[in-house]
Amino acid sequence: MRRDFAESAGCRSDLVIGREESFGAAREQLARGGSVLLHGPAGIGKSTVLRTLATEYARTAHTVLRCSATESESHLPFLALADLLGLVLAEVSDALPAAQRTALESALTGRGESTLQRDGLALRLAVLSALRALAAEGPVLVVADDLQWLDPASAELLGFAARRLGDIPVRLLCAVRTEGPETESAEYDRHLRASPPDTRAVRLGPLTRAQVSTLLDERGYAGLHRSTVRDIHRTSGGNPLFALELGRALAESPAAPRPGEPLPVPTSLRALVLSRLEMLSDEARRTLLVASAGARPTPALLHAAGRDDAEAETAQAAALGLLAPDPEGPAVRFAHPLISAALYAEAPAAERRAAHAALSTAAFDPIERARHLALATTGTDPEVAARLAEAAALARDRGAPSVAASLGLLAARHTPADSAPGPDERRLAAAEDAITAGEPDLARDIAREVLTRATAPGGRVRAWMVVIEAAGQAIGEVDAVFPQALADAGDDPRLLALVHYQLAWRSLVVQGDFAQGRQEAAHAARLAARAGDRRTELLALAFQAQAETLMGHPGAPATIQRALQEPQDPRVACHHNGAGSSRFRWLVMSDRLAEARTTVTALLREVRRRGMAESEVHYLRFLAETELHSGHCGRALELSRESLTLARDAGIGEGAGAMQAALAEAAGGDPDRALELAREAVRRAEGDGDAVYLSRALAALGHANLAAGDAAAAVRALRRVRELEAGAGITDPARGRWQGDLAEALVRTGEPAEALDVIEVTRAHALRLGRGSVLAVLDRAEALVRAARGEHRAAITRLTSARERLAELGFGLEAARAVFALAELHAERPGRAPESASYDEAARLFRRCRALPWLRRVEAAVAARAAGPPPVRAAEPDGLAGLASMERQVAALVMEGATNREIAARLFVSVKTVEATLTRVYRKLGIRSRVDIVRLAAGRRPE
Repeated sequence: MRRDFAESAGCRSDLVIGREESFGAAREQLARGGSVLLHGPAGIGKSTVLRTLATEYARTAHTVLRCSATESESHLPFLALADLLGLVLAEVSDALPAAQRTALESALTGRGESTLQRDGLALRLAVLSALRALAAEGPVLVVADDLQWLDPASAELLGFAARRLGDIPVRLLCAVRTEGPETESAEYDRHLRASPPDTRAVRLGPLTRAQVSTLLDERGYAGLHRSTVRDIHRTSGGNPLFALELGRALAESPAAPRPGEPLPVPTSLRALVLSRLEMLSDEARRTLLVASAGARPTPALLHAAGRDDAEAETAQAAALGLLAPDPEGPAVRFAHPLISAALYAEAPAAERRAAHAALSTAAFDPIERARHLALATTGTDPEVAARLAEAAALARDRGAPSVAASLGLLAARHTPADSAPGPDERRLAAAEDAITAGEPDLARDIAREVLTRATAPGGRVRAWMVVIEAAGQAIGEVDAVFPQALADAGDDPRLLALVHYQLAWRSLVVQGDFAQGRQEAAHAARLAARAGDRRTELLALAFQAQAETLMGHPGAPATIQRALQEPQDPRVACHHNGAGSSRFRWLVMSDRLAEARTTVTALLREVRRRGMAESEVHYLRFLAETELHSGHCGRALELSRESLTLARDAGIGEGAGAMQAALAEAAGGDPDRALELAREAVRRAEGDGDAVYLSRALAALGHANLAAGDAAAAVRALRRVRELEAGAGITDPARGRWQGDLAEALVRTGEPAEALDVIEVTRAHALRLGRGSVLAVLDRAEALVRAARGEHRAAITRLTSARERLAELGFGLEAARAVFALAELHAERPGRAPESASYDEAARLFRRCRALPWLRRVEAAVAARAAGPPPVRAAEPDGLAGLASMERQVAALVMEGATNREIAARLFVSVKTVEATLTRVYRKLGIRSRVDIVRLAAGRRPE
């Protein structure tokens, strides 16, 4: 009898969030016939993973046995065994010896008394025999959840059988709770000893903040501020059950927690983590409340807050498991962040205010003292508000804009309505800090709240600017804001400068019109200069310089110099839209890579010091770009991955991050991953209506396709780039450096005339602007055109020159590609020894660059050459005439009987590319399989 699981696989969506590695390890183990033991703390997701794996593998198992123990039933002997074997007893009983059958029936049915002491051996052998009998009919999957609650008798019997299964096709899929690092190893070691010898222990750890955010979205708690998600992640400790319960409590709460206050903790979680609190003395509980209210509680802080017996009381809490040792010092650390939050939520409001009042004088840091004073105070108080505003400024100077935003909101809450500055002015300052901290959703909500009340033009325009800034690359979604902002600005040059600066970004991002963007920025700079607003003037000049640089405008260097003149605003100077960023872009495009690296490294250091999250994301990406140009592919890969991780975590710049990561993966990582990231970048740019990054994303997609061996797809993507940049007025080929890739792809697809046109048009612009590296890459591409025409000597001359110039300029990877092209060109001329380049030299250069995908292509080329020329085959059938070059090559190799992996090696592409190419071949030829291709080769009609 087969027992299938009825659970839907619908839970898979929240399983794979953050569980890809663990799930993959367990799946791989089960697929090869092994057993799996999942372990981790309560709520970490073990049961979800176990159910989903069981559902997946139930389809291949003949019999599925399941038990799920509970703490309340763990005293009942043989209960788990009855769950496992009760419904199959009739099926296996005839296969058991009489003594074993009697003992097992007595244990499972309760008819007659059976104990391990009396029938121990018979019962043990009976369970083993029963599993063997079931396995004789087909594979058996045993699924046991919450092993820690298994009744001892069942645990002993199951362990006895598991250790003796040998090669019998019985797999165990189990889960056990392991609470903490002190006991975790001992716990799962004990259960491993009771498992089959080939069992793999898979630990489920906490989720990251980005994974918690995705989980909350999947479960219907979308729309939470990123600062709130950050608090949920911190409070839950990355535990998915705790995170979901906190999300539910927030969704059901009539009001969000006030700034600086912990999250509301639902009763279910309070009961779970505070069950031991009743064993504490009242004084110890008050001491823990003070610790939970403090940001970084220490015994010294607790003493200063009036807790004279802090050491003894915290020792009592530690003995109950509420506190844990802190390896970094004498801090009072809760065993789990949720204990602190639940303890605080459980306390009456008066006791919480008293704790904050004590800490407002005891805390050593002025920012902490101000925060505690605010939380101890009810109603408005101008003195408290002023202290909070001062603390916010101090946090801003320390590079903690998120803290500054929180303090600013507290200041606004305690500011009387008739004060100057007023509460809304302080709210807008908090919104601007939230933008800097990478929390645009919080900033947007604050600004929109202010707009419901504000009447003064200055406040309204300032709020509109926050709304626009919060939109990021999706600036087209707030188009309706611009007429309202212009109306509010009136004829005030300071306010108009702010609006026209944002209109410059709109022209660039939404319309893709660099010329219009440049004009708006220049107008904004003039207005700001007239109003004496140096900050806006600097931003507008930096934008103008950036647009002129990308357009190939001759005035770009002069505008950069104007943007760099004193006086400077320190925050603008290091901002990713400031003059420093514009100068970096100009240096990269001018082939001054060493200066560009020094510049962006200094900018990155400064924005990290200031806590400017969005700028950090961009500068990491800029540094990755510089390292990639320099041929440091491994370093570029690390930086681009770090940038993308930060972008995903903060929800800013994800499209640009995916674009740069795609380029880095294509050069030094995984070509298939490069394609995935490039496609993501294109989707995001199209979804945001971002004309600027759409062309960059398509250029990355074209490069990734070319690196993967799909020249036809590369041509399609890069032709779109050419059209978009022509329409935008971008003439500087150093902006995206895609033209050489397009020319090379066109040669590979048999279109050398168009390739030559791309080269000639681009060369004219590169000569005008002095773009030496671009000219060298174009020479490399032209060499491929000449080689395709049989002009080998001219091709070799071009390639040799290109290699030398690229190496001299410091473009290591591009120089290595030129050497590889030389080696391939020499290899195509039988009987001629390599003159100045060889595969060995190409391999050495790619290895030095850590350009692993390119190195694999060299190795494949060497192997193919060592294997000798391919066998002569018959002319291609007429049916292949309509296929593209790559498709014909793949189809021809299929006709020879080559597997997909062999084809990938021969053509230097991935297996996925071969599969996709075959799909297109089938569609174009109207066939269904590889067999039909072979029939075409034989001159027969496909069936």
